[in-house]
Amino acid sequence: MNQQYDVVIIGGGTGGYVAAIRASQLGLKTAVVEQGKLGGTCLHAGCIPSKALLRSAEVYSNAKNADKFGVIAPEVGLDFSKVQARKEEITERLYKGVQHLMKKGKIDVLEGKGSILQSKDVLVRLNNDERETILNPRNILIATGSRPRTLPGLEADSEYVMTSDEALQMKELPNSIIIVGGGVIGIEWASMLIDFGLEVTVIEYAERILPTEDKDISKEVQRLMKKKGVKIVTGAKVLPESLEKGDGVSIKAEYKGKDTTFSAEKLLVSVGRLANIEGIYLENTKVEVERVIQTNEPNIYAIGDVIGGLQLAHVASHEGIIAIEHMAGENPLPLDQSLVSKCIYSNPEVASVGLTEEDAREKGYQVKTGKFSFRAIGKALVFGESDGFVKLVVEEESCKLLGAHMVGPHVTDMISEAGLARVLNATAMDIAHTIHPHPTLAEAIGEAALAVYDKEIHA
Repeated sequence: MNQQYDVVIIGGGTGGYVAAIRASQLGLKTAVVEQGKLGGTCLHAGCIPSKALLRSAEVYSNAKNADKFGVIAPEVGLDFSKVQARKEEITERLYKGVQHLMKKGKIDVLEGKGSILQSKDVLVRLNNDERETILNPRNILIATGSRPRTLPGLEADSEYVMTSDEALQMKELPNSIIIVGGGVIGIEWASMLIDFGLEVTVIEYAERILPTEDKDISKEVQRLMKKKGVKIVTGAKVLPESLEKGDGVSIKAEYKGKDTTFSAEKLLVSVGRLANIEGIYLENTKVEVERVIQTNEPNIYAIGDVIGGLQLAHVASHEGIIAIEHMAGENPLPLDQSLVSKCIYSNPEVASVGLTEEDAREKGYQVKTGKFSFRAIGKALVFGESDGFVKLVVEEESCKLLGAHMVGPHVTDMISEAGLARVLNATAMDIAHTIHPHPTLAEAIGEAALAVYDKEIHA
């Protein structure tokens, strides 16, 4: 007899397990089918492990420069095995936490591969077992996530070419690396590895790194990465067929009208991610998985990286909650991607929400901006991290906030203020009237708001 469920979730990553918890809260009988580990890419091969490594790199870099703070640390060294062990310890602790939440919510977890039958039942092929089981759900939620994209000819191998998946498992650091791709993940890796002491070269096809960020932000990040020693090459097309392996790797790129050769010990491919939709038998449905939560099959929903859009863990989680609440007959607000805060955990950090200045002008807005540097912020000077700025983009007449863009220390922890301002349709003066404690880094937000009216205090 088939097992009956209100909802079966295929994929137990951040989006899937959060959706399962919300379903449990609403009294829905729920099962999660996960082929790997609960927590998915974010917990095991993305957000958490990469940030653990980034933090170790930051501490190592700070220790090497401790004399600036009057701290003498002449014997600073790096034990990368301990760096990796710390990463694994953090990941395992959070993994156990997710497992506990599943038990607490009385959510059934099936370890195996889920696929959709023509009957709209879900077939589960259990891991390490020839058995199969069939689940009979009223609703299905596809939350199968994504994997690193590669380029033909630049597929990951066991020695020279990596994606972020393989890079996270490195047992030893090379002396030098080429990173193909200067987007979010590429820049995070460049920041991490330069702080670990590697020679780093970033090759980006677009004319600037972080091409989806505000131009002022991209320019500042490029300046600061170069200041740290990262070699950045933009407007360059990598030629995969030119890849040579042996004593390290070398590869050519079309750059400024000629082929230029780049060499290093390793090569990291960071050119986006691909949806994991193979093998779940979407051909048995009418589903088109693209930018929609409820698909054209009314009882089948999809969330997260698998539907494109902003491929962020917090977006997947929010979409999962929306999907479950819709299944339960509630009337959740749709996701407005212009209200989603985006974070880049490089050193310095980058965070943004809403429209860039360029996007706002293209949409026909008359725009004003307010900008304030961390160089005039006491807490930033205390931290020894005074590079960067906060930039607010507002509609000229009303001064309503259209977008906020930050680069500098701990801005990923500051962006939610601007995110709330966007949700509340606040003006720059509303932000300026918010009393920001002193000394804090967030004072830069208040000063940037005042700068919209040419009233900044510490400029």
